[in-house]
Amino acid sequence: MRFVTTSGQAPPASLTWALFDGLAPDGSLYVPERIEEWPPEDIAALPSLSLADIGRRVLRPYLAGDIDEPTLASIATGALNFPIPLVEIEPGVHALELFHGPTLAFKDVAARVMARIMSALHDGGDPTTILVATSGDTGGAVGHAFHDVPHMRVVILYPQGRISPTQEAQLTMFNGDEGSNVRAHALAGSFDDAQGLVKAVFADAALLRRVRLSSANSINIGRLLPQMIYYFHAVAQLMRLWRQDASGGTSRPDAFARPSIFCTPSGNFGNLTAGLMAKRAGLPISSFVAATNANDVVPIYLRTGRFEPRPSIQTIANAMDVGNPSNFDRMLWLYGGRHAAMSRDLAGSSHDDAEVRATIRRVWETRGYLLDPHSAIGYLGVRQQRADAARVFLATAHPAKFGEIVEPIIGRAIPTPPALAEALARPPHVLTMERSLSALKGVLGG
Repeated sequence: MRFVTTSGQAPPASLTWALFDGLAPDGSLYVPERIEEWPPEDIAALPSLSLADIGRRVLRPYLAGDIDEPTLASIATGALNFPIPLVEIEPGVHALELFHGPTLAFKDVAARVMARIMSALHDGGDPTTILVATSGDTGGAVGHAFHDVPHMRVVILYPQGRISPTQEAQLTMFNGDEGSNVRAHALAGSFDDAQGLVKAVFADAALLRRVRLSSANSINIGRLLPQMIYYFHAVAQLMRLWRQDASGGTSRPDAFARPSIFCTPSGNFGNLTAGLMAKRAGLPISSFVAATNANDVVPIYLRTGRFEPRPSIQTIANAMDVGNPSNFDRMLWLYGGRHAAMSRDLAGSSHDDAEVRATIRRVWETRGYLLDPHSAIGYLGVRQQRADAARVFLATAHPAKFGEIVEPIIGRAIPTPPALAEALARPPHVLTMERSLSALKGVLGG
């Protein structure tokens, strides 16, 4: 498998090149040259597969020729070692709980897979620096996934004062460790400012000759591909439920007859792009919903056909505070730039903070299910869809990560999961950095 760029202005690259290069030489994003469609019999076999088995099958077409089968099996088994359950919280509405990994966020899945792939492909020479901008969860997941991985170091940039205290605790938990290969730096400004610095560094050819850099943001193809896994895993669980219903004498149809609608809370849109790629590969998902907070440039595009990036707006769903989502270029590539084609597969919805707070309270009081702000937006987006479909929203973060927001809404404390308690117990060690390209070059050693 080779990887091409969304602009088509750079030559095709191998997996290793695309993975370690991060951003393509033409400034655009890598995508697989083709998305192989699964045969129907492989889709039908999904309910019999474990999460790790599904991971192997999803990744195999894209890693073939670079990663052998035993190594791929080891990567999938080692990375995907926590549950991703599908939970029905009300009739026909399911939460795909992606927050049972070590940093309690969906990004654990892709970051852990990516770290192991990069370790397997590294040439053993000079260390590679993973440079990542984060709006909240990405940095913590990447830092944890790459911590102590040989030949790798991580530099994380995050917007000071615009992430939750628990997110900052997870981001900075390795800052105080002597010799740690993970460092997180706070800078004044927004996520878009941090990501702008990352893009500027990757456009600096002189620096790239001195420092081996790659990215673990969703601009990196190594982050994108593993995110397809849990869409297949979700459909596998739906198919098991439908088969159980059929064996019990109910009339619910099988996986190929019943429509399913997935809603992805979206910020930089890598997670949704992976779902659209999974559908292109033959996964029986009828349609998607792109649910956002007030940063609704993609829902506006879906309604009007105009994509107009703007400065991000700060909300209580801070990991989605992105005003110029990078992965929109990949979405356009998937649909050949055709607004009408994208709109057939994808609807948009946007929700303000007041609506999110009200939803967290109502779902807790009526269903006994606790949502974080991002998952609440996913719930809101899918709840608006047709009731005869199986509706799935991605629950992207554990509510304890946003206790300072959620606890006042529900009027009670949220028990702290052990993984989060470990981060919070560490003495705070915040490193600040001037918001400038020269300051970032200094941190990188360039």
